[in-house]
This record gives sequence, structure tokens and C-alpha cells, in this order.
Amino acid sequence: MSSAPVDQLLIAFAQLNPIVGDVAGNLEKARAARSLAAEQGADLILFTELFISGYPPEDLVLKPAFQAACRRAVEMLAADTIDGGPAVLIGSPWVDGDKLHNAVALLEEGRIATLRYKVDLPNYGTFDEKRIFAAGPMPGPIPFKGVRLGVPVCEDIWTPDVVECLSETGAEILLVPNGSPYRRTVYDERMNIAVARVVESGLPLAYINQLGGQDELVFDGGSFVLNADRSLAIQFPNFQERVRITRWERWADGWRCEEGARAPLLTGDEADYAACVMGLRDYVEKNRFPGVVLGLSGGVDSALVAAMAVDALGAARVHCVMLPYRFTSNESLSDASAVAEALGCRYDIVPIAEAVEGLEACLKPLFAGTERGITEENLQSRARGTILMSVSNKFGSMVVTTGNKSEMSAGYATLYGDMNGGYNPLKDLYKTQVFRLCHLRNVWKPAEALGPDGRVMPDNVIIKPPTAELRENQKDQDSLPPYEVLDAILEGLVEKELPVAEIAAQGFDAALVARVERMLNLAEYKRRQAAPGVKITPRNFGRDRRYPITNRFRETA
Repeated sequence: MSSAPVDQLLIAFAQLNPIVGDVAGNLEKARAARSLAAEQGADLILFTELFISGYPPEDLVLKPAFQAACRRAVEMLAADTIDGGPAVLIGSPWVDGDKLHNAVALLEEGRIATLRYKVDLPNYGTFDEKRIFAAGPMPGPIPFKGVRLGVPVCEDIWTPDVVECLSETGAEILLVPNGSPYRRTVYDERMNIAVARVVESGLPLAYINQLGGQDELVFDGGSFVLNADRSLAIQFPNFQERVRITRWERWADGWRCEEGARAPLLTGDEADYAACVMGLRDYVEKNRFPGVVLGLSGGVDSALVAAMAVDALGAARVHCVMLPYRFTSNESLSDASAVAEALGCRYDIVPIAEAVEGLEACLKPLFAGTERGITEENLQSRARGTILMSVSNKFGSMVVTTGNKSEMSAGYATLYGDMNGGYNPLKDLYKTQVFRLCHLRNVWKPAEALGPDGRVMPDNVIIKPPTAELRENQKDQDSLPPYEVLDAILEGLVEKELPVAEIAAQGFDAALVARVERMLNLAEYKRRQAAPGVKITPRNFGRDRRYPITNRFRETA
């Protein structure tokens, strides 16, 4: 049984970076955080949603062996609490009868004291929980040291019902474990939702969010505590691990969290850059690659990826390769060299003429009587992709791709060429933002970045007209509209799903909007084969936007 009622609680909140499937590692991370909380006298420590399994576990959680491993880990952590240290609230998959739940367990006095199950299972955008978990019943508060704790799980606070049930059944504090992924608009959304629940319930609310990259998702942390008067008591930093003790006191009008550190949040382009770096770092680290290799062309996209890679992994783990052909300008060669030198990473030059001309010789009998064109241009890109993959195969480093969302939207990329690779940190960034982030990185870098301070990209890399250099005097805008126009149209088509006519009514040429919409649809088969990459926008390709490849629907302006 819990001890007598208290008028003060010390609650530790763990904003940490678990790894999906690493049950033993996540258990040890939880134990280390609990030990730290114990040293500071905590009564309770709260971990994030499905911490033991890692989040989101997707179909891995359907394996009975994995379910059993998670349960054993929770039982082992529960046994630790016999030591009189902090009790634990931790998320884990949990089988109850024939149902699998997204659960939170209270562990105290050597046992699993209480379980609560997530009620509102999200099934939109990046989430697919209804096909995996069973919804729990409406929860009541969890008694702990005479305090009634409401523990809604993540999505449970995005509608009023669960919090209303908790407040009506006597909850005094709301502790919310979350697995909420980053997107550009997320901070206002989270705060608005939390404030709404505080106003409706009259209860203080602690929002504790996961950290770290998991495939295409990045969890940014940014945990916070609101008191019942809606004042911000605590703000965790985003993109950084933290275990923090908070002091709670019971007053005549209810519980209140003592004000503490309120870290400034990275927002806008700074947050996007930090998310790309974290997503790349965790993809490489969690999948145990020794480092990365990428083609450094002298252009803006590969320069930004190189900077992100060095910030994520350190210069010693980044290998840049220039792959010139007869259309590669001296300007590109010097710019690529300058980027690599500024970043301090390994830089090699591997000419591709023999490979390209060898492929052309092989194909000459088949192509006899045809005009040279895009096919021959793409041989250059495919030779580069093959060489980079060969370097990867030989030395183990993962190939990082460098295409941006504008190119992938319009199909301005070569399958089995520049699309080759294991991960793409620019996948959800339009070209106009790539330019902005290059300017940003020359004057700022994230606190956790391992790359050098100051300018890492020469001005010429950023200001020169973008080109794939697959033919003489080629420029991107020979094939594409100006990027500021293209990106605005794409945002309307992709993020907002606006009709073609509505976008044209905003002042864009109707025929151009229809052309961009056609390119977007035709490139779906390429995107289906693209490397995973960091989700930045509210609607990324892959987890959010799932269009059929075979699709004859076309709009008219």
C-alpha cells in the first residue's frame, strides 16, 4: 500500500532517447535515470510513452516474443523499486487477456501496482495505432502517496473526454507521457491543446515527450509543465536529453509545481536544422553504421547535407566524394573542395568518365539510330550512384542522399542514381528552405553539433544557379519553374491538398499549376523507392502522404 498522504511531491521527468526494439538497453536507461532521480530525493519518475519498447514499435509489437520481453523488463524494473527509491511510471506494450494495449505502469514497493491503458488511439498521418493496439477503458486516477494522479497517454489529451473523466473522478495532477514527433507547427499545437485541458479541468498538467530519431520521425522533447492557472512552470529544451526534478506542493486550491528552468526552444529554421541533424545522427548510430559517404557536387544540397553529417557525427565519420565528368565545371570542383576543407572531412575525387563511356559503349548497339538525350544524361547519375554504393559496400559507411522535396515532388531525380542511398536528411525540405538553412548554418549551429563554428559554405555555393551538370550549360530552371514559384505551388498541392484552380486563383499561371500537379503525380513511383528521411513538414512523403502509384485521376484548372 502507498504511504500516508503528503503535501509535497518531488517528481522527476525523463526526456530521453530510447531505441525501438532495444528492450534491455531501454531498461538500463530507465534504471540509470531512476538512480539519478533517487540521488535528488525524487518520490516518482515519469518516462515517456512506450519507453520500454521504444516508440513507435509498429508491427514489431505484434510479436509474442517481443511482448514477453517488454513485460519481463517492466517486472524487473518493478522489482528494483523494493529499494525504497522513487516509484516509476513507465510506458510499455501490455497484453491483457487477448488484447494488446499501449499501457502505463506504476511500479512501487517491488511490484506492478497499477496499469492504465491508452484510450484514444491515433490513426492519421504518421500514426497507425488502431491496427496494433486495443483501446483501453476510460481511466480513473492512480493513487500514489495519497495523491490522485491522472495519467492520460499522449493522444488522450487531444480531445476533452479522457481528461474530463479523470477530473470528474478526482484526479489532482495530470501527468502525460508522450511520443509526439516533430513537425514545424508542433509547438503551438501542443501548447494550445495542453492549455485547453488545463482550463477545462482546472488541473496542473505535465507534458513529457520522447526524444530522438526513429526512421523518418524525430521526437524533439520540449517537455513542459503548466500550472492550473495556465502559467508555464517548467520548460525543457528541445533536441536535448534531460532528467529533471520538479517540486510540487499542495495548496488550498490544489497542487502547484514550483517554477523552475524555462529553456528557450529552437523554432523555425533552427528547429528544422536541429531535427535533420538528430534524425541523421540517430539513424546512423542506432543502425550501427561506422559513418557516412556522400557525393559532394559543389552544389547547395550536397553542401548542406555534408554540414548536417559533420554536425551529426563529427568530421572523422564523414567521407565526401566529388565525381566529376566533362560537364563538371571548375567552379563546382573548387566549391566542393572548399566545403570539405571548411568542414574538415575526408574528400576524394573519383572521375567517372571511364564508367560513363563504358556504359555508353555497352548500350551503343541497342541505342543505334536514336538521339542522345535524358537517357545518356542519367548514365552519369547512375555511374555516380554505383560508385558511392561501392564505397559503402567496401567500407561499411552508409550513403546519404542529397535530393530535396522540390526535386522529389517534380521527379527531378534519377532512380538508381542520385536517389541511391540509405537516408536523406533533406527529404522533407523544399529547395527554398535548403537555401535558408545554408545561410543559417554559416552563422549558427545546434548546441549538440559536432561540426566547426562559423562559415562552412562559401557564398558561391549558395548564390550560383542550381544545376545537375548533366549537359553543357544546364540549369535546373531549364526543366523546372523558379524554385520560389515551384515551392509555393507544391506547398498548396502537397501540404494543403488545394485544388489546382484554387492555387491558380492565388495568382499562379493555371497551365503551370496543372503542369506541376502532373509532375507530382507521375513521380509517385520514384518516391515510393526513395530513401527514408526526416519528417519536417505537416505532410511528408511516405508516412503522411500515401498516394497510389497507379492513378489516373487528374485535375483540370
